[in-house]
Amino acid sequence: MERNLSEEEKYIQAKKKVEKIKGFYGNLLAFVLVNAILIFINLYTSPSYLWFFWPLLWWGVGLIFHGLKVFEVFPGMGKEWEERKIQEFMEKEKQNKNKWE
Repeated sequence: MERNLSEEEKYIQAKKKVEKIKGFYGNLLAFVLVNAILIFINLYTSPSYLWFFWPLLWWGVGLIFHGLKVFEVFPGMGKEWEERKIQEFMEKEKQNKNKWE
């Protein structure tokens, strides 16, 4: 179901997208800085056991999924899917409301 969006709606959608991208880059920057500090601490205090790999690995996995979502790499779960689900829930709610009238 394709809607004709006004310029204001397009602007709001674009702004939301920019906010998501900005959030991803903030997460990426924190990932790099914090993990650089953890690597330094690990190598300085106990170079015989490299534990910094664990936070690097799991935060990295989360960062990858964050990036995939923000840059809409999974097309099945993008805006079209969201719109279909919204319409589905609205229709279901409408049917439930009319059921008791």
